[in-house]
Amino acid sequence: MSSLIPGEKISALVSPDNTLNVLSQQEVARLIDRRNVDVYETFRRCALAALNTGAETDNTQEVLDAFHDFSVDVVQQERGIKLRIENAPANAFVDGEMIQGIKEHLFSALRDIIYINNELLENGDTDLSSSEGITNGVFHILRNSKLLHLNTPPNIIVCWGGHSIGESEYEYAKEVGYQLGLRGMDICTGCGPGAMKGPMKGATFGHAKQRLTGRYIGITEPGIIAAESPNPIVNELVIMPDIEKRLEAFVRTGHGIVVFPGGVGTAEEILYILGILLHPENKRLPFPLIFSGPASAGEYFQQIDEFIGLTLGEEAQQRYQIILDNPVEVARKMRVGMNEVTAYRQLTHDAYYYNWVVKIDQDFQIPFNPTHQNMSELKLHKNQPANELASNLRKAFSGIVDGNVKEHGILAVAKNGPYKIHGDSDIIQPLEKLLRSFIRQKRMKIPTDEYTPCYEIVL
Repeated sequence: MSSLIPGEKISALVSPDNTLNVLSQQEVARLIDRRNVDVYETFRRCALAALNTGAETDNTQEVLDAFHDFSVDVVQQERGIKLRIENAPANAFVDGEMIQGIKEHLFSALRDIIYINNELLENGDTDLSSSEGITNGVFHILRNSKLLHLNTPPNIIVCWGGHSIGESEYEYAKEVGYQLGLRGMDICTGCGPGAMKGPMKGATFGHAKQRLTGRYIGITEPGIIAAESPNPIVNELVIMPDIEKRLEAFVRTGHGIVVFPGGVGTAEEILYILGILLHPENKRLPFPLIFSGPASAGEYFQQIDEFIGLTLGEEAQQRYQIILDNPVEVARKMRVGMNEVTAYRQLTHDAYYYNWVVKIDQDFQIPFNPTHQNMSELKLHKNQPANELASNLRKAFSGIVDGNVKEHGILAVAKNGPYKIHGDSDIIQPLEKLLRSFIRQKRMKIPTDEYTPCYEIVL
């Protein structure tokens, strides 16, 4: 049941368990101070998303409107802090007590926002204007969240795919997760529902059979978290500052990627990883990448493969495999891939827990602001290296995601009309065809109503 039913709200005073045991007086003072409106509002939204697990909407504005009177304040005590929560979704509580997993997510959000704003941004210890500085910033955020485990061989499989998928695709993703869990691999996703929840749920059974303590890592960012609230299986949640650092975190910490069916967000992720793998310095980098789904997803992946071939070329198509209706084969391929990754990390003396060797150009790291002007000025033509075209196509899909589910984009499109996307016909026409297929298959948003495009392809 959706938590967006009026009246289903509760207030409480909540203490942290282990996420925030020790805070300096200065950190507590900053938390209490609401004058930094941007920081407080970011935390409020992330806190609401953590508490709103199970909402049947992917419209950020809808969530914020339904809980416009939600507030969260830090209460200082001699032995630390508590959070005073007013008008929170009632489904975050059982008999008046906050569900433990949701409480962990709530304080993980507070931890990351404190660290990012106090240590990375205000103290200026990391130069986020340079490529190396951004990579170091991502590392510091992940280390602070205790996500980086030393001396554990590569076994983290990143699973990408749509939050709005059908039952058969969800069950398939769950079966793949089960097979990965049986082979001792952990799961990392964008932390939301659908193809992000399925692999985690399946892996819990695989890990249980092997008597393993599984890791279910969720990596998100403030702009998307309200539309994709963390699912309850996530036991390690990290909130990155923006979508670009979120994507880099997936690539730096993950050891292989399985892509399930999805929509524009999944296409953005595919173009991001292909753009990185197409960089000349990454040509020998082993990074297993598999597109997989049930037999019924064959048309979807055929369209994705055709789009990649027409825009990025055959070299890009060689960087992934498509495996349909065979979860066991996906897991076996990933297990072999983990051995190859381990050997390469040993050869290059790269860490198992953070991929320092992979080259990520700054264009993939600098946050893209999908304004109407920026969207219309994207360089969508073939007169550029394939990895640079992948970056620009990634930005186009990122803008559509913004217009579909993020508050900023929804308001911008409502005010100024749809984003206009220009480019050469040999790029724009395949793009339009792919987007039309997403609409036809109801992959743009959770299909609660008719989809109205937030973009216009200008031929």
